[in-house]
Amino acid sequence: MKLLSQGSERPQPECAAAVVPLEIAGERFLQINSYGSTERLHVGARSQNMRLTKEAFDQLMELGRKHFGEN
Repeated sequence: MKLLSQGSERPQPECAAAVVPLEIAGERFLQINSYGSTERLHVGARSQNMRLTKEAFDQLMELGRKHFGEN
């Protein structure tokens, strides 16, 4: 995983999300489910999910620490 520049940042509406701990075939994951904003057509319906392995989670945490100046 690496940090990329988006190019043109713009405000995003707040959205609902949930973190779901999973274990599949003995491997643990953290899954982040997003449900979109309250202005979408199907409010409360899951719109996207990201399933992170331990390695991906660790990489995300490291990138977050670097970005927010906590490293």
